[in-house]
Amino acid sequence: MNIKERASVYMRLARMDRPIGTFLLLWPCLMALMLAAGGMPNVKNIVIFVIGVLVMRSCGDIINDYADRELDGHVERTKNRPLASGEVSKKEALGLFFALAFIAFLLVLMLNPLVMKLAIVGIILTVIYPFMKRVTNMPQMFLGIVWSWSIPIAYAAQLGHIPAEAWWLFAANWCWTVAYDTMYAMADRDDDLKIGIKSTAILFGRFDRQIILAFQVMALLCFITAGYVAERGWIYGLGILAFIGFGLYQQKLIFHRDRSLCLKAFLNNNWAGMSLFIGLGVDYWIG
Repeated sequence: MNIKERASVYMRLARMDRPIGTFLLLWPCLMALMLAAGGMPNVKNIVIFVIGVLVMRSCGDIINDYADRELDGHVERTKNRPLASGEVSKKEALGLFFALAFIAFLLVLMLNPLVMKLAIVGIILTVIYPFMKRVTNMPQMFLGIVWSWSIPIAYAAQLGHIPAEAWWLFAANWCWTVAYDTMYAMADRDDDLKIGIKSTAILFGRFDRQIILAFQVMALLCFITAGYVAERGWIYGLGILAFIGFGLYQQKLIFHRDRSLCLKAFLNNNWAGMSLFIGLGVDYWIG
C-alpha cells in the first residue's frame, strides 16, 4: 500500500470522509461561543474550537472503532471500516488516536486553566463511551453528555467561568443527541440484536418513534429557553421554526423504521443544527 492509499485509509479511520459527526458537534459548540460572547466570539477561540471539534470527533470515532473492532465486521453498515476489515492494525489506530489527542492538548494549552480541567474530563468521557453499549441499554444518553461537553468548555474559554444559562444549551443538545443517535441506532437494530450490542433503539422498542419525539420536544423547549435567557429575537425564532420543520420531517422518515430512511433522518439533523446556528448568528448580527 503506497503513501496515498495509506493516507486515505487513515482519513477513513478518522471519519474525515464523513463530516456529519463533525457538523453535529460544531453547531452547538459555535452557538455556545456566540451566546457566551453575547454576539461575536473571540476569533482565536473560534479557530481553536473549530480545529478542536474536528480533532476530537476523529479521536472519538477511532477509539470507538478500536473498541468495536471485533463487532463491526458483523454489522452491514460497519463491516468495511478500516479496523474491522484489517486495513489498519490496532497499533496504528492507537497511534493516530494519541497523535490527534496531542493536537487537542496543544490547543487546550492556549486557553485558561478551567478549560484544561474540563478538557481532561472530556477526553476521559470520550474513551469511556464506546464501552457503554456493552453495559447499558442507554449508551445514547451517555453520548449526549460527551457530545455536549464542548458547550461548558466554550463558555469557560470565552468567559473564564460557566454561567447557569450554559446548562440550558447543554440540556438542549443532550436531548437532541439522544433523539438523533437513536435514529442512527434504529438503522443497526437488527444487527445489534444478533451480536448483543445495547442501544436506546432496542430499549425503546415499539415506542421508539414516540420517545424520540419526546426528546425532540424537550430539546426544542431547552433551545427556546436558552434563546430567551440570552434575550434573542425573532430571527432566532425562525431558526427554531426550521428546527421544528426538520424534526417533523425526520419523524416522517422513521415512521416505517426502514433502515436507509432512519439513517437519512439522522443525517438530516445537520440541517436542523445549521438552521439554529444561522438563526442565532443572524439574530445577533441584525440586533
